Formats: sequence, structure tokens, C-alpha cells
Amino acid sequence: MAIPTRLHFPRAQWRRAAACTLLGALALLPGAHAATASAAPPDAAASDPGALGWMQGFPPPEAKRIRYTDSDYFAFPKLRWTACHFRQLMPTVGVSRGPGAAAPLPQRLDAAIDALPFTPLNTRTRMTWAQSLQANYTDGIIVLHDGVVVYERYAGCLQPDGQHGAMSVTKSITGLLGEMLVAEGVLDENDTVGAIIPELARSAFGDATVRQVLEMTTALRYSEDYADPNAEVWQYAAAGSTLPPAPGYSGPRSYYDYLQTVQKQGRHGEAFGYKTINTDTLGWIIARRTGKPVSTLLSERIWTRLGAEQDAYYTVDSSGTPFAGGGFNAGLRDMARLGQLLLQDGRSNGEQVVPAAAIARIRAGGDRRAFAKAGYPLLPGWSYRGMWWVSHNAHGTYMARGVHGQALYIDPAAKVVIARFGSHPVAGNSANDPTTLPAFDALARYLMAQPTR
Repeated sequence: MAIPTRLHFPRAQWRRAAACTLLGALALLPGAHAATASAAPPDAAASDPGALGWMQGFPPPEAKRIRYTDSDYFAFPKLRWTACHFRQLMPTVGVSRGPGAAAPLPQRLDAAIDALPFTPLNTRTRMTWAQSLQANYTDGIIVLHDGVVVYERYAGCLQPDGQHGAMSVTKSITGLLGEMLVAEGVLDENDTVGAIIPELARSAFGDATVRQVLEMTTALRYSEDYADPNAEVWQYAAAGSTLPPAPGYSGPRSYYDYLQTVQKQGRHGEAFGYKTINTDTLGWIIARRTGKPVSTLLSERIWTRLGAEQDAYYTVDSSGTPFAGGGFNAGLRDMARLGQLLLQDGRSNGEQVVPAAAIARIRAGGDRRAFAKAGYPLLPGWSYRGMWWVSHNAHGTYMARGVHGQALYIDPAAKVVIARFGSHPVAGNSANDPTTLPAFDALARYLMAQPTR
């Protein structure tokens, strides 16, 4: 029997499966929902992947198998298993933690946190911290106060030694690397992208500056609206897919190939527009200037110096390029360590890992007027800088955010870091922000009032 050298899928099935590679990472436009669940999806307990039996058994029953070639492998409720198992489904590249010992995370758990009350946005009905975890389909959450673990919970697909997709929190990690290089003089924020990457000179990015890419104020003819079958995101998904192309497909076959086709629409620098292709362009800029992909640079500059417990990894395209806009996967405790590194102005284990100037730039935020034009009603007064979301509240809080509930929350005034992984049935953050934002703020204020630990 001959073994086929190439598989082919019907165009519709191939496009949907390919799009899931990006779908799990995009934080979409305000109010937009990707992989939207039904009006009344099963709650967190009923949709638990263990309870549903996904991928259990040797082999799992056919009805309980999840394959990358399935067009719904990242649709709810399957996504509640997939979020912890990307490396079992698609090609990846590792981010080494190095051979050293993990940095200790001291613990002093606070049993009172579960009962902490707060009021979600746009309602008068009170909720407790514990209830919010179920409401947001939390797979894992850890809270540090002044570097001490005061709360840690796991559910769904995640265990303490497991890894979870960070989705668009990845963008903030890429942005952090970019800001480090700016602070060190390796990148000039006023240089144009075309001057650094000649292949992009004739694209929409050609005359955009590094800073405009970092702040996503580029003017691009590109839509991430999954409700629109003609949106450019479908083309990007096809380009980044590692699946064999559909018959007759002749478009771009990698992230870098696609970026060269993007056209300009409007003037750079006038308005914030959340588009994943900005981050993959930044990933290319970083690779071109350092000679290393983001996966290697992250390992060398941060992950091996963080005292991480686990290696991390990125999903990649068919050329092996890491998905800088949304493909990062890591352990929850290591995400907390990353947040603590930023809280400590870039110092970890007695050394300056990240230039303090890079973190100061992020905390200062971007152009609030440009951000306001994007229309995020739940984020009034916020801005975007270095691919981080900056609140400009009295505590100077800033965040990394990803679809389905991923978050890295840093409150410098309260000395609080919250890292969360989730698998909410609705992708857009507008579905969980009404609970998440006041819950995180209430916890930070509660911890700020506690005696020094």
C-alpha cells in the first residue's frame, strides 16, 4: 500500500482548522467574539475536560479524540483540553529554562481570599473571589504579594507541573523583548520597519516606525473580524498553518510571507488598532536585529535567568517561525515569576535581567487619545505601550491580556502580581472583564491593607 506524501482537506475544513491556530491567540476587536459558544454554554464544572473524558484512554474512544485536523479542535468545550496540550497537536519550538535550580516561591496562603466580596461591572449583585473563578472558567490562578504566594488554584486541564497557552499574553512578552532592545540601543524606536527589514519596505509596514509597531498605531488594511468571511485574518491563518494547503491554494506559506502582502489604510500614528500582525512584525524585527528568533532570545535573556521551573514553548508556522503574536505556552508559576520580575523593575535573583528603563517605558503608557479611538468601553482612560495594556489608575496597574481569560496583572502600588490561565467559552475579553477587573482590583486593595508579609 502506497503511503501518501501529502494530505489534502476540503477548502472550508482546511481554512477553519488553520484559523484555529490564530483563533486561540487573538484578542480581537472590542466586543468581537471568536469561537463563540452558544447562549448558555455548560458551566465550568459541567465542561471540565476530565468530566467530559477528552483524550482519556489508550487510545481514547473515537468520540473523545481531539486532532489538529479537526475544524473544532479549539472550539468550546474542546478548547478546555486543547489549551493545555498544544504541543501534542502541532509543531513547536522550545524555550529552555537552562540547567539551574528553580527560584523558590515562598508561600503564605491566605484562606480568607476565597470569601473576598466585590461587585462586577454593570451590576449591583455582589460576588466572591471563589465564585469569580468558576464564572471565568479559570484553569489556574496564582497571586503573589510582595513576592510571596498568597493564593494558588488549579482546575480544568491544568496542574502545577503543566503548561497552558498564554494566547495574546504572548504579545506582551514579545513587546517586552522589543522594549529591552530599545532601552539597550539595539533598536531605535524612530527607525522605519522598511529600513530594518527591506522585504517589508513596500508593505504597509515599510514607513511605520518601530514605536508605532510597539504601540499598534500602524495603519493597516487588515481585519480580525471572524464574522466576516472576507476578513484578512483568514489569509493570515492560512499562511501560518502547518497543515497541507487546500487544493489550488497559492497564497503565502508563512507569517513572514504574509506580512509582505499587507497594504496600508490611513496614516500611521493616529489611532490604536489591535492587530496581531504588528506583533509578528516586531518578532521579525527582533530576529533580524539580534540574529535570533524570539524563542531563543527569550530563553537567553529572561527564561534562563528567571529561575523558571519549566521550559516553555512556542507554536510555529511551516517554516519554523515562532508565533510571536500568540503561540507562547508556559507553566503558571513561571508566569508569576515573570510578573514579579517586572514588579521588581527588572531585577531577579540579585541581577538586573531587564533594563529598568524598558519597564518604565511600558508603565508610562502610550497615547490615550489614540487608544480611545479604538472603542474599548470597559477600559476607559487606558492606553497601550510596548504591547502591554496600561490602566493609568492610581496604583499604576498594567496587564498582559489574552483571549479566553489569560492574564498577567501587575499592581506596583499594592506589590501584587496575578497570573491566570483560563478557557472561557467566549474568546473576547469583554466577556470576562466585568468580573475580572473589579475582582483583581479588590484583591489588590485587600492585600495592600494586610501587614507586611
